Amino acid sequence: MASIINAKSNRVIRKVYRYRWFYLLMAPGLLYFLIFRYIPMAGLLVAFKDYSVTKGIWDSPWVGWRNFETIFESPDFLRLMSNTLLISLYRLVFNLLPDLILALLLNEIRVTWFKKIVQTITYGPYFLSWVIVYGLVYSFFSPGTGLVTTFYQNMGWGELNVLANSDLFRPLIILTDVWRNTGFGAIFFLAALATINPELYEAAVVDGAGRWRQIWHITLPGVREVFILLLILRLGTILDAGFDQIYVFLNARVTIVGDILDTWIFRRIIEQSDFSIPAAMGVFKSVIGFVLVIAANRIAKKLGGSGIY
Repeated sequence: MASIINAKSNRVIRKVYRYRWFYLLMAPGLLYFLIFRYIPMAGLLVAFKDYSVTKGIWDSPWVGWRNFETIFESPDFLRLMSNTLLISLYRLVFNLLPDLILALLLNEIRVTWFKKIVQTITYGPYFLSWVIVYGLVYSFFSPGTGLVTTFYQNMGWGELNVLANSDLFRPLIILTDVWRNTGFGAIFFLAALATINPELYEAAVVDGAGRWRQIWHITLPGVREVFILLLILRLGTILDAGFDQIYVFLNARVTIVGDILDTWIFRRIIEQSDFSIPAAMGVFKSVIGFVLVIAANRIAKKLGGSGIY
């Protein structure tokens, strides 16, 4: 028995030594996740304690599930949850589909220089921060001085107040998100399209299939796995709803439809210096995201997909 264990250990050591450079390349990434992802998970204890900055995590008194009860009994919880889910679902639908459509359109362009120009233009906004994006939107729609607002008033159509209109807040969030992120999201689908065997298209042409038939029977099945993968991953963050964008665009007039879980957490920390309740909310969001990812992965496998594992 000991000889068998020693033989297996020697084989493992030889394999590790053979692929030592690959492990060396993996080391920075593994250290990153260890230091910034796994070690900070000890902070989850804050969710079950009455945390005090002076006492620290370990010496703060335990309160059990009281922080979670405070969250669920809050009169704002249902409204926050509803706003978060609605905005996240809008993002889910109106992000993945434009990404896929843009990738399909770029894939059909045969003029290389024109394709590169279009891809650069659509990819460029991704590098703008949400503060800059809001500045651009404000320059167009600021009350009284915005370019579009002034034009609207000069035409005699009345007042236009986009930024403080609760009915337009969510469409504004989704439109600016699509404008900023669609070019970047299309890269994943373009990478998947590049892996499709060109001989499939040649065979389809021989069989008399047009461009639409080729897209339906070859292109779309070729990107299906990537689409499912991105869908599953985004389901895991469905309770995030894009804090940085929402926080920049949020104002008192649209709080009723724009306030989400993350903005509530931020205010709780800043205004009340409360860390226990936000930590409990973070645990709640993580559990929901984990359950959704596992469920979506199983459904994807039952439907014939590969899932994420």
